[in-house]
Formats: sequence, structure tokens, C-alpha cells
Amino acid sequence: MVKLNILYDHMRWEEKALYTACEKRGVDFSMIDAERLSIDLVSTERPEGVGDVVLQRCVSHFRGLHAAAALESFGVRVINSYRTSEICGNKVLNTITFKKFNIPTPKTYLAFAQDSALEALEKLGYPAILKPVVGSWGRLVSLLKDKTAAMVALEHRELMFPIYQIYYLQEMVKRPPRDLRVFVIGEDVPVAIYRVNTGEDWRTNTARGGKVERCPVTPEIRELALRAAEAVGGGVFGVDMMEGDGGLVVHEINSTVEFKNTVPATGVDIPGMIVEYAIREGKR
Repeated sequence: MVKLNILYDHMRWEEKALYTACEKRGVDFSMIDAERLSIDLVSTERPEGVGDVVLQRCVSHFRGLHAAAALESFGVRVINSYRTSEICGNKVLNTITFKKFNIPTPKTYLAFAQDSALEALEKLGYPAILKPVVGSWGRLVSLLKDKTAAMVALEHRELMFPIYQIYYLQEMVKRPPRDLRVFVIGEDVPVAIYRVNTGEDWRTNTARGGKVERCPVTPEIRELALRAAEAVGGGVFGVDMMEGDGGLVVHEINSTVEFKNTVPATGVDIPGMIVEYAIREGKR
């Protein structure tokens, strides 16, 4: 029997749901608290308690990333892999990968100083979006309506950690007041949702109050989501898309995807599907 671990650092709704899904299926599994984990990197023996497959569910991107690298060095199958998590957790790597695999994505500039960022914004045009290279839940994502707003936002970033002085600048896609999150589990696209702007915040993130509505998985949505997932190495993802004037564009792909709001809104058993996928991977 495949031995499964769920690696976490905060026990959210999602991790509890994965725990329940494992119990219902009689899976041989255990939970591993990343904050209590220590790994002998030069040992040839797998860390105690670590099985065949690890579902990496850390909220901390950097904690999960390094844990994945360490566990893979012992031959453990980590979902998602170190390289996949590295790409998905960095918006610059997202965009570079989308370009490489001809996946439609918004026009994006990268700059490393205020002056070059302002020059890039002139090329993009206003309004535009400033995003942190690493981050989630819409935090520190700024809508730059004009040059004055841009100068203020960039000046604030100069007072932050150096990673916030890497300027990821993206066009403001003309879209309906919503975006799409499409779930990919292996080669399956079981469900998609609209994240609808409620009017209180221009961002659609459900963490910012975005409303969840079920979105039909059309052949176009399915094909694009699978292409994006394959481009980053395959696994379990939330692929974020927007409906632009020229069609769908992928603006982000999430590796440690949340589904707390999706399951009750759609009735789709995402945690069960993830567990079943992990077991299949362990048998390969």
C-alpha cells in the first residue's frame, strides 16, 4: 500500500478536508507539521515517518519549496515537485514559462529600479498593475491609475525588502468584473469557478471578498488549463485566467491551491480527487 504524507505548516480548511478524504478512503497516511520537521540532508536514509508520496501544502512558499527539494533528494514523490513549486511561486517564472510554451498571457514588463519601472509603465500604458514577484491572496497588488499613483507605489516599495524592489508590471486587461480559477488534478479538469468582483475591491481574490460562482468547463478552458499545467511540470493546480478582448489569457498558476470556497459552491469533491491522484502517482 502506498504511504502518503500531508505536509503542512497551518492546518487550514483544505488540510482538514484532505485528512478526512484520506480517512474515508482507508489511505495509509500521516500528517507532518513542517515546523516540527528536521531533515538530515547528508543521510542516505529517508526521514523517519516520510512515505512514498508527500502532498506539499505549506502556506509559506519558501518553507514548502525547500522541504520539497530536501524530500525529493531521498526519492520521495512530492506533489507538487520542487521545480514546479519554484515556477508557480514566482510570477516572473510564471510569465517566462507561459511565453516559452505559447500560452496566452497579459503583456508584462520586469524592471529593477524606479526610473526603469516608470519607463516600462509608459510603454504599457495606464492603468496598469504592480505585483510582488512572490505573494498570494492579492496582497501588495496595486492598481496604478496614472503616473502619480505609480510614483507613490514605487517609492513605498523602495522602503521594503529587496525582493519588493523587483518590479513586475502588467497591463490592466479589459475584462468583465471577474476572473476564472480552473482546477487541474493530473490530467483532469474537474471544475472551474468565476471569482466575481463584488464592487468593494477591484481585485477578484476570494480572500478579498470575491464572490464564487461555478464556471462551465468549456473545451477551450480545459485545453488551456491543461497546457498551463503541463508547462510547469504537471500536478495539482489552480490556473487563473481572464476573459480579455482577444480571448482567454492565463495570468497565474497556483501550486498550493486553496479550495475552501470552491467545494461548497460547486459540490465537487476536490480533496478526494487530490488524494486519489496522489495514490495513483505513488503506484507509478
